[in-house]
Amino acid sequence: MDELKEFAYMDEAIPIGYEQTISQPSLVLEMTLAIDLQHDVKVLEIGTGSGFQTALLAAFSNAVYTIERIAALHERAKERLDEAGFSNIHFKLDDGSNAWEESAPYDRIMVTAAAAQVLPSS
Repeated sequence: MDELKEFAYMDEAIPIGYEQTISQPSLVLEMTLAIDLQHDVKVLEIGTGSGFQTALLAAFSNAVYTIERIAALHERAKERLDEAGFSNIHFKLDDGSNAWEESAPYDRIMVTAAAAQVLPSS
């Protein structure tokens, strides 16, 4: 949202660069409510993007493991969330297709990214 601050209070998807968007805030809220966060849960998020959804997940859970495939978005979100004081977020630069197996299991999983195909479960 750095370059598009005039759109910060609009309830619609907004571009964040690299042909990506941040979901409209009402959808982010609905997705967050749908996974029934508790303060003792561990969450995997695939698709960090701007870090907006990540911040909400971190505020209402024990730990968030978030994966982003675009290096510039990954770095900006990490900087932003570190500066905001979040200490329960773990970041990974990857395409997310193999999740984050070394940190599994997770209590909740949120996918905020598109996938070219659904991989078979192992």
